[in-house]
Amino acid sequence: MIIALDGPAGVGKSTIAAAIAEKTGFFYLNSGNFYRAVTLNALENGVNPEDPAAIIENSRGIDIRIIGGRVHLSGADVEDRLHSDRVDGWVAQHSAIIEIRKIVTAALRKTAESLDIVAEGRDITTVVFPDAELKFFMDASIEVRARRRFDQGTSSQSYNELLESIRMRDEIDRNKPVGSLKLADDAIYLDTSDLTIDEVCEKVLDKIRERKTGF
Repeated sequence: MIIALDGPAGVGKSTIAAAIAEKTGFFYLNSGNFYRAVTLNALENGVNPEDPAAIIENSRGIDIRIIGGRVHLSGADVEDRLHSDRVDGWVAQHSAIIEIRKIVTAALRKTAESLDIVAEGRDITTVVFPDAELKFFMDASIEVRARRRFDQGTSSQSYNELLESIRMRDEIDRNKPVGSLKLADDAIYLDTSDLTIDEVCEKVLDKIRERKTGF
């Protein structure tokens, strides 16, 4: 079974997907970390982050795997290096490159073979797993999303800087030529602005229970 979650930056998809995976015993597949690995790989290899052709060339044959629930790049655990401000600053631009999206989509589908998964990202319900049994689109106001990201304490940016960063990220994500952020026709829309993580999880779990017994 594939449970697919889409939504904009800072909406809490990762937290919710991880919680759902834990409660169901499904495998948690974070698509954003695959794109972050591509960006990290380029930055650490000294590739010009403004050169799409160089990013594509550097990503050909890239080996991204999940081992022990953590992202590994060419055999090395890079999980703790994926959420730096520098990676944050470039991942949206790199994930908008059509060839990069094809590379990551193939890696995601390979990872999901023969597994019950919870997958989240920007185009999971529309491109990566269009035949997923359950699809959700999670949303929240930009102010709420910036506050959540600020309160996480993982960024050196101020609240206002995060607000502008997320606003720019939304603009890029919604206008990608391929894999843009949009609500799939058969996705369940959830506005999480005024909901706790537990409340969102319960709404998702209720839908899973309707489809599959044992949860």
